[in-house]
Amino acid sequence: MATAIAKLPDQQATALSRAYSRAVSAKRMKTLAVLAVLVVLIIISAQMAGVKPAKLVANIGNFGSYIVRTLPTITFDNFFADIRAWYWNFGGWLRLLIETILIAYLGTFMGGILAFCLCFFAAANLVRNKTTRFIARRFLEFCRTVPDIVFALIFVIAFGLGPMAGVLALTIHTVGALGKLFAEVVENIDMKPVEGLSATGASWLQIVRFAVLPQVSSGFASYGLLRFEINVRGAGVMGFVGAGGIGQEFLIAIRNFYYTDVSAILLMIIVTVILIDLGTEQVRHRLIGMERMR
Repeated sequence: MATAIAKLPDQQATALSRAYSRAVSAKRMKTLAVLAVLVVLIIISAQMAGVKPAKLVANIGNFGSYIVRTLPTITFDNFFADIRAWYWNFGGWLRLLIETILIAYLGTFMGGILAFCLCFFAAANLVRNKTTRFIARRFLEFCRTVPDIVFALIFVIAFGLGPMAGVLALTIHTVGALGKLFAEVVENIDMKPVEGLSATGASWLQIVRFAVLPQVSSGFASYGLLRFEINVRGAGVMGFVGAGGIGQEFLIAIRNFYYTDVSAILLMIIVTVILIDLGTEQVRHRLIGMERMR
């Protein structure tokens, strides 16, 4: 048997309707106020940064014309000959591109090892000493706050031109970036295995080895691969300051107006980054899937 729902008195229904309208209006006003503040901040930022829409519209054609000048002349009749002429220095560029990838790999590998060693000291659930945590976290912040290109400039001055400066710059920046991510992974683990080993009198290193690492290994590997993708892009810029890789050759082509060389090198970089992204993405997805299955 259905139960009838009692109707509210008109006075009470009117009061509830007014209260609901006031709540909706207050929320709407708050949203509009936030949007107004954002618009004002955008306008102020654009003015201070010298961003002028009129200038952008007036000169947008220059961007298109530059892109057109970088495109090579390729005909159907002489297709392969035109490609060879476009990539006249393919061997040299390929060698520099491989050097760029190796710079990124070494920077990621060395930075990942250091980040792995430091992340446990920055995790609040493993280290109770506030001073130790403070020092570890501030060091990681310093490493990731300073741009890697600045570190590259410093190391070029210290060690001279070459890939070593790029490797060291990426290593330091990777320590800061991965160290923070690794520490967050550690802080989100299940603490029951840690508490169980602590109750048996296990040492701190034993707890990390047997209770923490099994839970974080796939997450660490996933973030490491993601960082490698980022470092490949970063290593391409290191050559701009003489820190090795294909970036220096790319900068020379831009400065000397070797238009077709610019497009040839840029296409090689884009294809390389896409292939690396696709490969590491597949591996990361598998690692994430394995972690969820656990």
